[in-house]
Amino acid sequence: MGKQSAVVLYVLAMVAVVIAVDVLLFRHHFWPRLMVNAGIVLVFGAFYLRFLRH
Repeated sequence: MGKQSAVVLYVLAMVAVVIAVDVLLFRHHFWPRLMVNAGIVLVFGAFYLRFLRH
């Protein structure tokens, strides 16, 4: 698998996690949903920078 396709799969996994958390836990709460989404993106970004970047 090429590097570009791995990054695409990684971003799709991040989007799936964000949508799942939104739908399951924070459907009617705007500010907590926004904070949790930002946290998820930061965790995925940190994991990418630490382990997946070459």
